[in-house]
Formats: sequence, structure tokens, C-alpha cells
Amino acid sequence: MMFIHFDGHFDGSSGRRVQSSGIAKTGSANCANCANSLEVTLLVIFDCDGVLVDSEPLANASFSRALKAQGLDWSAEETIRRLMGLSLKSALEICEAEISRKLPDDFLEKMQAVTYQSFRDAPLMPVAGVKEAVLALQAAGVATCVASSGTPEKMRFTLGLTGLWDLFDGRIFSASQVPRGKPFPDLFLHAAIAMDVQPFECTVVEDAVPGVQAARAAGMRALAYAGAPHAHREALQAAGGRLFDDMKQLPDLVLS
Repeated sequence: MMFIHFDGHFDGSSGRRVQSSGIAKTGSANCANCANSLEVTLLVIFDCDGVLVDSEPLANASFSRALKAQGLDWSAEETIRRLMGLSLKSALEICEAEISRKLPDDFLEKMQAVTYQSFRDAPLMPVAGVKEAVLALQAAGVATCVASSGTPEKMRFTLGLTGLWDLFDGRIFSASQVPRGKPFPDLFLHAAIAMDVQPFECTVVEDAVPGVQAARAAGMRALAYAGAPHAHREALQAAGGRLFDDMKQLPDLVLS
């Protein structure tokens, strides 16, 4: 077991360790089974879609329509069930396996254009209460960042459209930056390294089973937001996530 001693706390907006506090912490970077029992969180890692921005229904409706045009008759609900939380690369590979052929070269470009327009038209909104929760965590000295299966371009668009970009600017990580997306731990470990924290000092906020699996595989605590109608509550809990239904609960869950 690896023991680490750290004297100090974090600036919640920058993620940097500042001033000595005389608090010692010990833990194991590889202890997936003990991560949910940690008493202190120094970094909260947020998923983006469905956790920060309420994009899943809109995005999966667009994805469903695009797939039907290619002969794959999945409803938006089926698309959510099968693909939510996966990287776009993994999702497209699954769809191509279902139809036993490659999707057209311009499939993604056309689908993204339709999806972005639906975000503008709706308009896309932040998840209720999440901005206040992030600000409360930052005010308490907890560092925050985003680690999403979405591309950097998509996150810039959605977080910008919903007024959340400035809360995380400079601390946004994408599955496109690592070899393997969720449910593998690569992305969350990459974020922890970039933010200069140990995995056992991290709490991940997720709404999808692959994300919870990735967090637990990384040895991190997993809080599973299940406030959306499409949330797979039993599966999230079975994967190792602690369920919660309201973002107003998040600061207390992290800080208690």
C-alpha cells in the first residue's frame, strides 16, 4: 500500500495546492474498494453531458434520427440505454457492428450539425442547481474540473452556451486525450495527474454507468446523479455509485 502525506489545501478555482494546514492524509491510489469511504475530497471531477448540461435527451434524439436514416431503428431511449457515457468513437463502433458496415464518412459531421442546432433551438440548459453546487465547492476550497467522453469542441460549445465555461476554463479534459475512454479509468487518471492530486483524493460526479465504472476502476469515489428521468438507478448503484437526485445535495455529499 502506498502512503502519501500532504500538508495544505486547494484553491477551488485553480486546482493548485496553497498554504500549509497541517492536515495529514493517507490512502491507497489503487484501492477501488475503499475510495467511497474517504473523508476528504480535494478534487471533484465532473462529467459534462447529463451532469453539467442537460444534453442527453436532445443529443440522443438527434443520434436516433441519424441512425434510423442508416437502417438502425433505435429510439432515443434505446440510444441512451446502449450508448450513454461512452466516447463517440466507441458509440460509432457499436452502431457499425449493429449494421455490419461502416457509417458514411460525413455521418458524424452531419449529425453534429443537427445536434448543435437543436441545442441552440431548445435552448440547451445547465442541469438544475449545478452552477450553484460548483460555486459552493469552489468557495469551500475544493478543486473542480471536467472529464468527459465528449470532444473539446463539443464541450466548448455546450458549456459556453449554458454559461458554465468560465467555471472550468483551463481544467477541461476529453476522452480524445487518452488511449481508452470510459469505462476504462484512463481519462479520470489523466485529469487527476493534470490537477496534481492522487486518485483517492478525487470524487467523480457521473450520470452514466461507464463513467461510474471508470471512476471506481481509477480508485475514486463515485457520486451518481440520478435526477433525470432516463437515469439507470439500479445499474448506477450496482456499478459502485452513490445515488443522489438533486444537485443541491452535492456540496454536502462531497464535504461531509
